[in-house]
Formats: sequence, C-alpha cells, structure tokens
Amino acid sequence: MPNQTDVQLHNEPIIRMQSVSKFFGEFQALNGVSIDVKLGERVVVCGPSGSGKSTLIRCINQLEKHDEGTITIDGHTLGRKKQSLKVIHDNVGMVFQQFNLFPHLSVIENLTLGPTRSRGASKSDATKLAMQYLERVRIPEQAEKYPAQLSGGQQQRVAIARSLCMEPKIMLFDEPTSALDPEMINEVLDVMVELAESGMTMICVTHEMGFARRVADTMVFMDHGEIVEMTNTNKFFEAPDSERCQEFLQQILPH
Repeated sequence: MPNQTDVQLHNEPIIRMQSVSKFFGEFQALNGVSIDVKLGERVVVCGPSGSGKSTLIRCINQLEKHDEGTITIDGHTLGRKKQSLKVIHDNVGMVFQQFNLFPHLSVIENLTLGPTRSRGASKSDATKLAMQYLERVRIPEQAEKYPAQLSGGQQQRVAIARSLCMEPKIMLFDEPTSALDPEMINEVLDVMVELAESGMTMICVTHEMGFARRVADTMVFMDHGEIVEMTNTNKFFEAPDSERCQEFLQQILPH
C-alpha cells in the first residue's frame, strides 16, 4: 500500500481537477472538467473516441499542459515549473497503449534504468526491485530477454512493471489493451486486477467493461470533452442517468 501523507489523513483527494480545460488550436479537448480521486480509489474512464479521455489523464501527468483550471496531486498544485515535474515523477506512473520499451535493452535493463538514473538506486537494489515486480506481473523468466522476443501481452506487463519500479502512489492507464491481440488482453487485465485489489490508486481509460465492473469504484463517462456521468459502478451499469450514457452502454455491452 502507498504511504499515507498528511493530505490523505485529512481525507483530501490525492488527485483533484477543478474546471480543467484544454485546447488544441481551435479544438477544445476538455471543457471544464472537475473530478476528485481519493487514495486507493479505482476510477475507470470511458466514452466514444475523441471524447477527451486520454487528454484527461495526459493532463494529470502533464504530458499535456492544461490551459484553464487547476490540477492538484497529493496536495501540490501543478503549474508550469520544475516542481510540477517532480510531483509527477514522485507520485504518478503511466502505462500507454504502446509499450514504449527500449528495444536495445533487456527487460531487466528497461526496469532498472529509472531507479538507478532518477532515484540513485544501486544496481543490485534496482535489480532486486525489478525482479520483485516481474514476479508480480508473472513473467520473471523473461528478465534477460529483449522486447522483440516477447509477445504484446508480455511487453505490456513489462511496461506495467517498469512503472511500478518507480513506486508511484497513482497509476494511470491509457487504453492499455487496445494494441493487443484478443488472446493477450486477459493476461494484462489480470495483472491490473491484482494491482487494483492491492489498493493502488488507479485511473484507467478502457473499453473493457468486464474489467471495469470488477475493479472500478467510480465510473466516468465522457463525451465532447465533458464529464457527462460520474457515479458508482453499480449505478453506472444498472441505471445511468443520462440518455447519452445509456446509448453508449447499449452499443458497447453484449446483448
């Protein structure tokens, strides 16, 4: 479990977005988005393509700079300064659609790079940590292989382990199974379920509604850069309020 800070002990959200907007030229990708995420909460964000889901989490880790509103992580308000990058670096891990592994490095080298370069960990401590997380994602036997020797599912599990090696309090997932063949999806989702059940704070953009039903505390439905519906998982699937959300679920859920 992540360590509790004074912020969480006072029941403040570990992530707070208030009236956040983001523009790409004339296009408004986010329009006044507000959301609070508590320590240990599992949030699944869904919605049609282009609804702002990925932009939302990319603003949280400052891969995209928001134009309006405020984003606070663990009590620190993000701005445009180096301090924001440190807050992200110390608190947030991210797993993308593509695996983004260094092809010229072995699995173990991919995992130890961050702790040794950024955290000053010794090679032996970083290797021990890397093996611990490879065990957790169930592929310790792949440690000496190179990414090209692994399946897509294995590469994504390495990417998850690599993020965990930085020991973040928050994990963000941007459609982590969308680039995988169908038979590889469950092996990645199983790792994410275990991570969720361990108490990790998670925001996951995904269309995997079975996974969402199993692990999410809160469901967020977005459309046209806005949060249309945000509610607990049971209500979301059984009785969503908005007609737009009802239409989306009818399209995406098996009949």
